[in-house]
Amino acid sequence: MAHIPDMTSDCANCAALCCIALAFDAGEDFAIDKPAGLPCPNLDGGLGCKHYGHLEAEGFKGCVIYECRGAGQRVTQELFEGDTWANTPAITAPMLDAFAAMRRVHDGIELLLVAERLDLPDSYEAEREALLEAYAPDDGWTEDSLAAFVKSDAPQRLATFLPKLRDFV
Repeated sequence: MAHIPDMTSDCANCAALCCIALAFDAGEDFAIDKPAGLPCPNLDGGLGCKHYGHLEAEGFKGCVIYECRGAGQRVTQELFEGDTWANTPAITAPMLDAFAAMRRVHDGIELLLVAERLDLPDSYEAEREALLEAYAPDDGWTEDSLAAFVKSDAPQRLATFLPKLRDFV
């Protein structure tokens, strides 16, 4: 059986990965433009947000509604053993790559868990379980295994599998 990770964001155990990885476009959801890969200027020295607690009032509704589904803390704690890009700048690019990959993994897990509620034929259920094993391996992820996963056929297999479920929704 697949090892389903905690899919709840835990910002206290993350390295503010969404605040560096994601791009912001000034508008209804963000008060500023910020390119992907650069830290948000609202981050404080402890990787907390200067506007936390009143983000929406400061024009950062997008930050309030963003959900990484636990990918941030998994990357920070499991793959980088609690280290941060702020403490060790050399890990910034690998950490951001891992965050993007882990977000894909967690998105896939979420879809496969929703599909579990459907009344699928045995062959589809077997395919769903095999995909879940690929997305949530028992031995977890390393930087290398996560990078290999992104290049594997699993993401394409999921993309091919999901449309097959239309008749069961």
